[in-house]
Amino acid sequence: MTTTINASTSNGLISTADTSGALALQANGTTKLTVDSTGAYGQVVSGTAVASTSGTSIDFTSLPSWVKRITVMFNGVSTNGSSIPLIQLGTGGTPTTTGYVSTSSEVYSAAATNTSTAGFNIYFDNAGYIFSGTYIFVNVSGNIWVGSSVTSSQAVLAVTVISAGVVTLSGGLNMVRLTTAGGTNTFDAGSINILYEG
Repeated sequence: MTTTINASTSNGLISTADTSGALALQANGTTKLTVDSTGAYGQVVSGTAVASTSGTSIDFTSLPSWVKRITVMFNGVSTNGSSIPLIQLGTGGTPTTTGYVSTSSEVYSAAATNTSTAGFNIYFDNAGYIFSGTYIFVNVSGNIWVGSSVTSSQAVLAVTVISAGVVTLSGGLNMVRLTTAGGTNTFDAGSINILYEG
């Protein structure tokens, strides 16, 4: 039997005769969490895509406390300068700007590496780069977050960038910021979005 709680019925419960033994928790008729014999699983929540065509930073805020995994997605993102793009995780609505151990490497005909303590870096150091890909962050335990990324650009050079790092936040994560080293370069192309899950 499947039991659904907070469904669109007057008493908030629906029971369906089957052999799954599932419990579905809903809000406004949409299933948010399912518990069955294989465990508990919920939906992946998509943020709202933001055009990365202006400004020196892009923030995704008010992330819920239950988030354990975040995927940041880049679609043709570019800046007007040579400062390295950075992703900063934040707590209390403020981005954390120190304490990162992050390395990012370009792979093309030659190889180059960049490190950062100010954020999770993505080694695109030319205004002509237009990059796409993902950066995935996972909560290890407490406030420790690790991240890894593969991004690429076909502009200027055909370059693939591999990045990874770790940071321990001072509190629970509730925001993600995309900016650049120094925070002065302006975004001038593309879009960015996030997915998050518990």
